[in-house]
Amino acid sequence: MNSFKQDNVNLSLSAVWLMNSIAEYKGKQELYEKQSPQVLKSLVEMALIESAESSNRIEGVTVERNRLKPLVIGHSPPRDRSEEEVAGYRKALDLIHTKHESLRITPETIQELHRLCRGEAWDAGKWKEKDNDIIRKHPDGRVEVIFKPASAAETPGMIEQLCLAYENSVTQLKYPDLYAIACLILDFLSIHPFRDGNGRVSRLLTLLALYQHGFQVGKYISIERITEQSKETYYESLNKSSQKWHQAKHDIFPWFNYFLGTILAAYKEFEARAANIKPSRGAKTGIVRGAIGKQFGEFTMADIEKDCPAVSRDMIRIVFRQMQKEKKIRCLGRGRSAKWQKG
Repeated sequence: MNSFKQDNVNLSLSAVWLMNSIAEYKGKQELYEKQSPQVLKSLVEMALIESAESSNRIEGVTVERNRLKPLVIGHSPPRDRSEEEVAGYRKALDLIHTKHESLRITPETIQELHRLCRGEAWDAGKWKEKDNDIIRKHPDGRVEVIFKPASAAETPGMIEQLCLAYENSVTQLKYPDLYAIACLILDFLSIHPFRDGNGRVSRLLTLLALYQHGFQVGKYISIERITEQSKETYYESLNKSSQKWHQAKHDIFPWFNYFLGTILAAYKEFEARAANIKPSRGAKTGIVRGAIGKQFGEFTMADIEKDCPAVSRDMIRIVFRQMQKEKKIRCLGRGRSAKWQKG
């Protein structure tokens, strides 16, 4: 689609820095997931609630605070239309969390995400039947058209083209992963394929694409909440990047930089929260013993520290001494840089 038509993409230094920072945090996230899966369980529940709440609230759909947990975690039956949409968003999140590896990004997948998050709406899962405009309402009551999306007649074909362009970009390694995802979302929102619910589907699509590339921070930290908290910048960056989109002469970088900033903010919050969650008694010992058990040949205490970001150096030393007494490991030298071996 239009954002995928650029052959030569010159990334700014700031974009490269943001992408490198995200890649570093991604590596830390994978370590936490391997070493402390139970420790992160509480973050998953919180993220589900915040994501369902924030993504709907951005679109003006709200429910009572005391109903969020029963709806999202307890699967309580919805009592009205708003609750139905929040519960539907939770179902869409479930689909992404459990099936992201097998879900291709296709028109059918996009329609299914819309059907789930729109609940019992008459047009759930259906492309728009009439042309729609993206408008801005001013305090004095004036309504301004700030963007004209694709027409209803063009929409099915353009969504098909978008999915093919994204898949081709990924399989051919045409663009960096995060850039390709940003292009996918910008083009989706510029097409605006549904009568209502485009923003919510775009955020679900963002999660799905991120998951498929290994960026699973949205499982633990609500990217939707971060987007809501920066809503003005979100709309401003979309508006800037959508100018001249129909002619494929638009500037994707206002949107791309905002998108990267949002993902990086989520990763920073993830690290801060994960580090502050206390594992159950004995969990840290198990984490260190597990890391040592996976070593081949010689290793150092520093190697184990790197593999156990949630465990202090002092705790690692204690486990080393315990395992040494048990004759499960032996030291080949002296000092922190000393080599160790199993058995």
